[in-house]
Amino acid sequence: MPRLVRRTAPLEQAQTALRDVRTGRFERTMSALTAAGAAVTAGEIYLSHDGASFGNKMMWWPIVVVPAAIPAGIASVFSRRAAHTVLPLASAAIVANGLQGTYLHWRGISQRPGGITRYNIEAGPPAFAPLLASLVGGMGLLAAVLRREGRPPQGDRADGA
Repeated sequence: MPRLVRRTAPLEQAQTALRDVRTGRFERTMSALTAAGAAVTAGEIYLSHDGASFGNKMMWWPIVVVPAAIPAGIASVFSRRAAHTVLPLASAAIVANGLQGTYLHWRGISQRPGGITRYNIEAGPPAFAPLLASLVGGMGLLAAVLRREGRPPQGDRADGA
């Protein structure tokens, strides 16, 4: 006779996910989102910088730094240790690189004829794009401080209170 497997209803799964978020047990999900966000962001950065012919050698830095969060995020989904060691390092590097990129983009805008004008902000390097990349790093840093979903650690109540 086949074994019956209890499947949870989508509503019950949604309630569990919401309880995990509310109680700070969101580490695995945020780690996975960091990996996915890093993949999309790295691709977008590559296409943008390739369109500018990698005119400045510094344009290669985010192509190297941002993808580091992909394996770190994936490892953090499966390993609590990775979530507290490797992921924060990769994420901090992304945040630092995003801040550096913001400075370089604004410097590039200011060096255009006319300096910082509305036209140069719209036509020059994207002024706030590096900060968006920093958000991926911020997600990884957030994942490192959250508690892990699943079985509650010793001393935590199972009901999330």
